[in-house]
Amino acid sequence: MQERPRIFEDMSRLFNDAAGAAKNIGKEAETMIKAQVERMMSTMDIVTREEFEAVRDMAIAARNANDALERRIADLEARLAAASAPEAKP
Repeated sequence: MQERPRIFEDMSRLFNDAAGAAKNIGKEAETMIKAQVERMMSTMDIVTREEFEAVRDMAIAARNANDALERRIADLEARLAAASAPEAKP
């Protein structure tokens, strides 16, 4: 059985090292980009998810209360109209 020439082993090792370096560079770039984005966002007036969800829940509760009040007003107006309508005389 023939042995692989040393140049192929060296090239294989070189490619493996390059792949590992590329992976590390990718992780480092991702970390740097993430840090930069976080820095940019900290200077902007952006709400957190928790703040957004709290305000959304408050808006939903206010809308539900408003809908209930509208139904109640409509019911009271209907009762008032029925009570103030002239009764039919025989």
